[in-house]
Amino acid sequence: MAADEVSYEPVSVKEVLAEMKDTAELLIDLSYSAVLLGSDEVAQEVVALEEKMSVLQMRARMSILMAARSPDDAEALAPVLGIVGAAEKISDAAGDIAKVILEDIGLPDEMRSALPEALETLVRAAIADDSRLVGMTLGGLNLETETGVRALAIHRGDNWLLNPTAGTMLQAGDIVLFRGPDAGIADVYPDATGDEYEPPNQPETDSSDLERAVDTLVLMKDMGELAVDLAYGSILFDSEDLADEVFELEAEVDALQSRFEAWTLRAAGRADDPISLRGLVQLSNSTEVISDAALEISEGVLRGLSTHPVVREAVYESDEIIVRLVVDPESHLDGTTLGDAAVKTETGMRVIAVRRAGAGSDRVDQKPWDISPGPETRLSAGDVMIAKGTRAGADRLAELAEG
Repeated sequence: MAADEVSYEPVSVKEVLAEMKDTAELLIDLSYSAVLLGSDEVAQEVVALEEKMSVLQMRARMSILMAARSPDDAEALAPVLGIVGAAEKISDAAGDIAKVILEDIGLPDEMRSALPEALETLVRAAIADDSRLVGMTLGGLNLETETGVRALAIHRGDNWLLNPTAGTMLQAGDIVLFRGPDAGIADVYPDATGDEYEPPNQPETDSSDLERAVDTLVLMKDMGELAVDLAYGSILFDSEDLADEVFELEAEVDALQSRFEAWTLRAAGRADDPISLRGLVQLSNSTEVISDAALEISEGVLRGLSTHPVVREAVYESDEIIVRLVVDPESHLDGTTLGDAAVKTETGMRVIAVRRAGAGSDRVDQKPWDISPGPETRLSAGDVMIAKGTRAGADRLAELAEG
């Protein structure tokens, strides 16, 4: 299929970079979901988004080149080109992950048995003409509060609505990507499509080597996603600490890939059909590319180059923003856990990292950064939270943190 022609037209670099960031993050989410759910439909959405990303990166490069008029401009804009290239790499890697499903490349049952540990359920729902959701806004439906289900994106004709807001109105024919717990999806999907929801099957597995390989791959996936989030956080806050964490995560993914390869080779020696493991190898390679891309995003910060204002504004103004908040001594969060404070439920924000106050001095038992915070993570006054979500959610989280 011939690619669409792209010619130069004046565009806001900030807006294009913001859209590229949102698209890259959605591509990562959808591509892994397509594999873990065994969904050709979700994989096809990845292919459509990958084409959109190709156009975005071309327009971004044209605009950046037009803006460079001196050596100083070139020096300032070089890291911006690196960020554009990194987003393109993420897009290509996501496309390769989707091809594991679309091209029916071998993938063992053990991969899909990892679904409960890997992510919530994601479904592609075509809004039926007679659906009760037609003409209603996402805020009016109050899906996330009542069912735990949120709309990640809407594919409407040739356009994408990334991270739709409470004011987004659903239309007949919309393709909505819903994410949430199985019980919530079972309520929302029939209302949207008129069809009964069929949860994915969980196959039985009995190969310890393959299970270890898959567990390692899921950990690589989680670390790669976190590295991308922290990389964008590092350029938003011009934080060498966050960039250092991205560097460490990328190194850890490399080490995990070596471990994954060892388990996969051992499993192949016992498999009746070693070719059935090709998909796992392709997933591993693509996951490693994503972590490398995260490092490229934060490379300018690591090298001591100031983040270009247009990049910082693009990250801040993207649909899903990253915020840095300090826990106040008078805050309700001081001394409680993320789960007990119901941070995700109350605000919709996902805390992706916590920097411990005083770590390395009087709190020598703690690492400076907790890069895998969960419901059991306890917060203390002075801790710095890096969280991701909507602007409204960020405001609510700020109220909780400030007391």
